[in-house]
Formats: sequence, C-alpha cells, structure tokens
Amino acid sequence: MEKVIVMIDAGFLSKVSRELGDGHYFKYDLLKFSKMLCGNHGSIFKHLFFYNAPPYQSNKPTEFEKKKKEEYDSFVSKLDLDECVTIKEGRCQRLRNNGKFIYKQKGVDTLLTMGLMDVPIKYPKVKQIILIASDSDFVPVIERLKDLGIEMILYTYFDRNRNSNFSRSNELIKSVSRYVKLRKEDFEGNKF
Repeated sequence: MEKVIVMIDAGFLSKVSRELGDGHYFKYDLLKFSKMLCGNHGSIFKHLFFYNAPPYQSNKPTEFEKKKKEEYDSFVSKLDLDECVTIKEGRCQRLRNNGKFIYKQKGVDTLLTMGLMDVPIKYPKVKQIILIASDSDFVPVIERLKDLGIEMILYTYFDRNRNSNFSRSNELIKSVSRYVKLRKEDFEGNKF
C-alpha cells in the first residue's frame, strides 16, 4: 500500500465545510478526516500538512478578534500535538472595500506550493499526494510533481455557476491524476 501525504488549504476547506453545512461549519476530526481520504484510495496516511492563516488582529484587538484568536490557538495547539501533523501559517490581511472590511490570506498558497515541491526531497518514497484545494495557481507544481512520478489526487468542491465562490478552473481538474468532489458525508462521517 502507498503511503500518502495530505496537504490542506485550510481556508478553502473551511469554506466548503460551511457551504455543505448549509451555512454552519461542521465540527469534525481533521486527522480522522485525512486518514479517511487516504483509506478511500487504498492508501496509508503518512503525514498531514495544514496551511492556514491565523485570524486578523488589529493593533488594539477587539473582543471579537481576541475571541477568534483564542479559538484558533486552541484548535492549532491540539492539532499540533500529533507528530503526524505540520502546521504552516501565512498571515491574514484586512482591506477596506466600499466601507466594508475584506479579509484575505497572504502567503498560504506560496507555503503550500513550497511544501508540495518539498515532498520528493524530504519524502522520496512517497508517490501519492492528496491535495485539498481549489486554486488553479497550483497547476504548474502539480504537473511538475506528476513528471516526477507522484500521483496527485485532488479533493475539491465546485459548482457550475460562473460567478460563484465555488466556480473552478477546468485546468486544475485536468492537471491532477484524479479528482474527487467533497461531499457532506465526508465531514459527517468524521464528527467529534
């Protein structure tokens, strides 16, 4: 059986959880979820790389910002206890657009791309990666890894609405060895 590395774009997975949870986030065991995805392909889980950005904190954090950071820190500290998990963090940027604040992750995709390219160097025996993401910016690195003999399995979510948050590039789907559309059952089967 193949050993698999799972790489998760946490911001994307969070949006999918909320979408499939009808506006509510699923509460599920991320490690169990990752192992289940590996098992779906007859493979053995080796390691989880979790790419995220901590919640935005202003110079004088509001009570809401403090609460979000405490929740995030608690989640990350529990996840970080497992030696099979590596957490990589970018940062959260706040922008004002038409009087409203917009929050964006910065550096997360770059860290994930670097992590993908580290696999053949740090884990030369691993020949399979499960990527949970949606960004077509990953296409070049996916194609490079496939050239190196690594099977790329994409777990993603999309709909066919052009202006939707879940409108996906066909290039991403075409670039991977195979893809699987995430379903509500994937989250529900791994509840705490």
